[in-house]
Amino acid sequence: MSSFPKTPEPPYYAVIFSSRRTLGDNGYDAMAERMLELVPQQPGFLGTESARGEDGFGITVSYWSSAEAMACWKANMEHVVAQEMGKAAWYEHYELRVAKVERAYGKASP
Repeated sequence: MSSFPKTPEPPYYAVIFSSRRTLGDNGYDAMAERMLELVPQQPGFLGTESARGEDGFGITVSYWSSAEAMACWKANMEHVVAQEMGKAAWYEHYELRVAKVERAYGKASP
């Protein structure tokens, strides 16, 4: 994604997913596109930021209004399939961290 998500005043939650991809696509791009279509439909979803380097290391941060909203997304059946495919075929290593955002500030573009 190329823009900053509009998040509310804290508190809200961030799910930080860091990963290193395996070689080859193996259906990854199609599933990633589907997840990008599906996640905005989830109640409590606030936005996402993502980047991946040429070495295969990537990080995606998704923002959520509540712990309940995150749990609903984690349990979404299509997302569960994506999680299982990630473990089996797409990631040689990954880490997932959940954080409560208590303070947020920045500088907007002119």
